[in-house]
Amino acid sequence: MRRLIAAGLAAALTLTACSSGEEGFDQKSDDVVNVYSSRHYDVDKEVYKMFEEETGLKLNVVEGKGDELVERITREKNKPQADVLLTVGAESLYPLHEADALEDAMSDTIESNIPEQFRGDYWMGITSRARVIAYNKDHVDPEKIKTYEDITKPEWKDQILVRPSSSSYNQALLASFIEVDGEDSAKQWAQGVVDNFAREPKGNDIDQAKAVAAGEGDLAIMNSYYWARMAKSSDPNEAKVAEKVGLIFPENTHLNISYGAMLKGAKHKENAIKLLEFLSSEKIQELYAQENGEFPLNPKAPLPEVQKSWGEFTKQKVDYEELGKYRDDATKIFDEVGWK
Repeated sequence: MRRLIAAGLAAALTLTACSSGEEGFDQKSDDVVNVYSSRHYDVDKEVYKMFEEETGLKLNVVEGKGDELVERITREKNKPQADVLLTVGAESLYPLHEADALEDAMSDTIESNIPEQFRGDYWMGITSRARVIAYNKDHVDPEKIKTYEDITKPEWKDQILVRPSSSSYNQALLASFIEVDGEDSAKQWAQGVVDNFAREPKGNDIDQAKAVAAGEGDLAIMNSYYWARMAKSSDPNEAKVAEKVGLIFPENTHLNISYGAMLKGAKHKENAIKLLEFLSSEKIQELYAQENGEFPLNPKAPLPEVQKSWGEFTKQKVDYEELGKYRDDATKIFDEVGWK
């Protein structure tokens, strides 16, 4: 099974009480927000602190992997512990909807800050990351690649570097192809990529970029924000990788999103909405983009120079609430084509 969900997932989750070292969620106080989060970046801790200072509310945050948190929320549905879920990957929206685990979290402020494509009645997008094609600047003419399908051409045989199929980013990408173009087309694409593998899939997105720079293959599939983080990294080796590797934003570039949602039965609903509104604000959106290389979803938030340098690109039109419906089909296709 590609997505392992063990019975003891709760033990793997860690709690960070942002204002103190307390253990467990505070259900008695009116001045708290209890949060499950699979976001684990330094900028998030900075954002939590800013929220507490501005609102006087205390954030209690339990961190875990996305699938673990979805499983925990589903188990706790009749007695919810958290108020808000902050996570990466819209493919988890579908199972949460199916479990009836989310509650209306919309407000005029959120509707004003986040475009309709990136929000629903129960959730709002926080940031997005583009799933792009990384290329070796010394070996590849980027004009040869306009679409995701172009990397399946025979001329790229033995040149494609990818993460394993267990990567949620790869699962979401293939699920989006199934949703938009159908299962047969998605399988054809996946088979074409496998036929052009430079090596067996391994590592994370940064590892793919490093492999491209080292000449193990000329092309890789990766998220744009990893490149942005490497470009401004204090590690000179990572900065050199960014210099050697360019990014191609294909037609109808897939965006995977980080989102926030209020859990059904939340005990601090008003506070939960305050948190989501705060995360959608222009200043916080700008901070996410600047510090983590992500794209802000609030159109008023200015783009940092790195993201601005990538220019305009067309974005895939996908129903994020339905994306997770195709995740199992994507996993099946990966198995069938030998994408390990």
